[in-house]
Amino acid sequence: MAPGRDVPPPRRRRDAPEEPLPGRRGRRPVKKKSNAKKALLWTGGTMAFVLVAGATTGWFYLKHLEGNVGTTDVGDAAASSFSKDEAFNILVIGTDKRTGEGNEGYGDKGSVGHADTNILLHVAKDRSNATALSIPRDLIVDIPDCQTKQEDGSDAVVAGQDGVRFNRSLGERGRDAGCTMRTVEAATGIKPDHFVMADFNAVKTLTSAVDGVDVCVEKAVDDKQSKLKLPAGESKVEGERALAFVRTRHAFGNSGDLDRIKVQQQFLGSLMRKMTSGDTLTSPRKLLKLAEAATEALTVDKAIGNVGTLKDIALELKKVPTKNISFMTVPVKDNPAETVKATVVVDESQAPAIFEAIKNDVSFTEVKTEQKKEKAEIAARLKGTKSAASDVRVSILNGGAPAGSAQQQLAYLQTEAGVTKSDNAGNAEAPLAKTTLEYDPDQADQARRLADIMGLSGAALKPGKSVTNAQGLPAMTLTLGKDFKGAGVKLNAATTAPANVAGRSTADKVQCAS
Repeated sequence: MAPGRDVPPPRRRRDAPEEPLPGRRGRRPVKKKSNAKKALLWTGGTMAFVLVAGATTGWFYLKHLEGNVGTTDVGDAAASSFSKDEAFNILVIGTDKRTGEGNEGYGDKGSVGHADTNILLHVAKDRSNATALSIPRDLIVDIPDCQTKQEDGSDAVVAGQDGVRFNRSLGERGRDAGCTMRTVEAATGIKPDHFVMADFNAVKTLTSAVDGVDVCVEKAVDDKQSKLKLPAGESKVEGERALAFVRTRHAFGNSGDLDRIKVQQQFLGSLMRKMTSGDTLTSPRKLLKLAEAATEALTVDKAIGNVGTLKDIALELKKVPTKNISFMTVPVKDNPAETVKATVVVDESQAPAIFEAIKNDVSFTEVKTEQKKEKAEIAARLKGTKSAASDVRVSILNGGAPAGSAQQQLAYLQTEAGVTKSDNAGNAEAPLAKTTLEYDPDQADQARRLADIMGLSGAALKPGKSVTNAQGLPAMTLTLGKDFKGAGVKLNAATTAPANVAGRSTADKVQCAS
């Protein structure tokens, strides 16, 4: 039996035409990443393509830009396609490998290219907001086993490692970007759909393309290592000086990676503001320079490495207001296993709430009144009378949960939760990311009772049509999605983001590094 599937076959809704089950695809082979696109990646590169794709109509020119982009096939670590109608997660990766013209003096001379800078960008389904979550390179994680394509063309599984720095998820032992994506999912529970990488030159060329980026520092900076010199207050940086600004650690805070992350986030916010300014958008020269700089710096997964998909992603990103792009860092604390503090671990008192909010597409910023109204309507689905558990009629489908889940949940509902009028309806027609409960409005009191039993959010409740169960009576449809945690385990999906997240900022605000 295939994983995530139950028997018997799926039950059709009343009056609905019969549809065949979709075929299952085999795992795609993993392709080695382009040798020309190796080092530090910035979300600014993606934002540059956003602007150009929105302003450029020449198909041949966009095809030329596609030819600039390197691609890597990371197999099933990445989604097989991009959907314009769903939320999506893009993992932005930068390495410390010393490649690219003029970059011989940067990074670790002996490095094979580790995951030095990492930002998980979540874009909301309604495009009203986005969250850029920085993942520290010195975060202690468990790296899972990872299938990769070797230089000789053979497939090999790189063994995982427990209790190591996050940055070792890329480059070491032949690990590719897919290994980093899998590590992110293992550490946060959030699955990246796609990845993007670029080199050191991206910072230089992007900032030069917009005639410099404004930055601010509270105190004068004279960093001998990065060669960054800035007066206190505001300055404009581009090219080499911009790269020095985002790479310096010793000029800010405690000279650690966490302080550097804050500076990088402030820089990205400034770069985004500059690229979306009227001065940039009305200048064909700047737009073309941005297009060339961004695409020449990019390496992406194979699924999004074509002109049509890149343009689609760009236009979807363009819809998000900068004031609703939140920057934050995974909450961490010093590694208790170390006497001399050099690494960090996830702060379990704060991080899970942030991870859950991102997984459940919850905004960290205020959104439009219409969206608030919609969220209020969704929350209202849980309010009202609840029927007795013995009166709940529900048919259960497996829509992506582990094999046997529908039968296991059925047994739990019947023997422990008192929902005796339930049955196993087999497999859903297509997998779902999240568990849903569809019901006729007349069954709302039953839906609220089952939601209470299972810990379902208002968003999981889908008013619609009932189905006919094995006894010929109307019943609700419970579809167990990939988020199903096991029989009897409540889902309790987050519906609001945690307040006062330490270090959170938004892309529209000017901040001074300290």
